[in-house]
Amino acid sequence: MVSNVEIICVGNELLIGKTLNTNAHWLAKKVTTLGLAVKRITVVGDDVEEIAQAVREAIQRKPAFIITTGGLGPTFDDKTLEGVAEALGRRLERNEEALKMVEEKYKQYAAEGRIDRFEMTPHRVKMATLPEGSRPLRNPVGTAPGVITECEGVVLVMLPGVPQEMMAIFEESVEPLLRKAAGNLTFYEASVEVWGIPESTLAPLIDKAMRDNPYVYIKSHPKAAEGTPHIELHISTTSEKPGDARRRISKAVMQMSEMIQREGGRIRPRRV
Repeated sequence: MVSNVEIICVGNELLIGKTLNTNAHWLAKKVTTLGLAVKRITVVGDDVEEIAQAVREAIQRKPAFIITTGGLGPTFDDKTLEGVAEALGRRLERNEEALKMVEEKYKQYAAEGRIDRFEMTPHRVKMATLPEGSRPLRNPVGTAPGVITECEGVVLVMLPGVPQEMMAIFEESVEPLLRKAAGNLTFYEASVEVWGIPESTLAPLIDKAMRDNPYVYIKSHPKAAEGTPHIELHISTTSEKPGDARRRISKAVMQMSEMIQREGGRIRPRRV
């Protein structure tokens, strides 16, 4: 059984279009490649109530993991941990392990001359103030630790919004957890380019291929207007056996190729 994951991205900059949500794109690709299924991506602003509501609703859907990005820093609008604490009905408390991580990073910055002097200001201590029952995740790149906790059988992981920090913490501390949850599941995918037939003609062919290949998902992505047809087909499956996954994809690609050519279309494999 595939484990489900939900992603919650926090930040007004995402909602007003100032910042492209590359974190969600990267995380979705990583999670899917690991053999888990992203069921929902939610974006909320820097508001405690909005964050808490999004987390509560996600917990009710019982995914294996909820991953948040953004809102872990020292500024007034970094409110993710406060929102998570409210959603879980927990207090915020200073975490000594997290405090040590933050202190060591600022001592390092002072020694390197990147800041004038070492000082644990209230804004820096804020990054080590976590919902009770949580533990910090080492940030190899920046100052704010990631955070992990559990509620009602759901693992919540809070990551920074800075992409390099988010990716570093994910790969070091989160990816091993997801690999373990996925077990032997393997995600396998292929992509083909189709020319010469409109999407409306392609639709029943996709329906038939998916009926004949029940473990395969086929999604069409138009690359041009319906009158000048150029379509990408993305074909994917998840299996406990890599060999089975490859065979499923090969069979579906072959069937689609034959049907498309009978309709007068052209098809070419595309590197994923």
